[in-house]
Amino acid sequence: MGKLYAGTSGWAYPSWRPRFYPEKLGPDKFLTYYATCLNAVEVNYTFRRLLTANLSAKWIAATPSDFQFAVKAHHAITHFRRLQNTAEPLSKFVSALQPLFDARKLGPVLFQLPPNFKLDLPRFEKFLRDLPTHLRTVFEFRHPSWFCEEVYTMLRESCAAHCPAETVTPKAPDIRTAGFSYLRMRKKKYSVVDRRKLARRVKQLTQRGDVFVFFKHEDSPEGALQAEKLLRTL
Repeated sequence: MGKLYAGTSGWAYPSWRPRFYPEKLGPDKFLTYYATCLNAVEVNYTFRRLLTANLSAKWIAATPSDFQFAVKAHHAITHFRRLQNTAEPLSKFVSALQPLFDARKLGPVLFQLPPNFKLDLPRFEKFLRDLPTHLRTVFEFRHPSWFCEEVYTMLRESCAAHCPAETVTPKAPDIRTAGFSYLRMRKKKYSVVDRRKLARRVKQLTQRGDVFVFFKHEDSPEGALQAEKLLRTL
């Protein structure tokens, strides 16, 4: 039986007061409070900047021992180099994550590919071989050409997860390729029926391994509240 980790893609939103954060809570206390309600967060900060040791130390100190930081891979890897000739940026990116890994708070690393990045099997196969084996990795493909069995086979062989993107057309297939699952809930609102379906799906997935579920961050705290409800439900 796996564990459910649920949260949002970020936490530093004053507009979440007072429905999620207490009215008088200062921004420097947001993460500490967030971690009392939710047990994971997806970090977009790492998409554009390398994580510093000082910032990692602050995050580690502000969260309980079982809290997980899922991080988005740097855009130099996914968008500028597009998974090619990535030895230097990948090494720097992974090195910057070491404090979180040492603290056992590093969740999966999300490689979100650009919408106009079409299938390139040889390039993808080489990139998978170059990935450090100690990382849990996730791939979100946003061009439909990637939705094929050859890609899923490569992911399975590398123990990398497939993240079914809700934002692509046609809809990404819900294919499980790793010992854990990673879901990104990108809609602004989910109906009661949608939330019940999600709860049933997550319950089934946890029978096969850990499940990470992240709702979209907005000016409204709806995503955080939905993640909190999901944790309480399961």
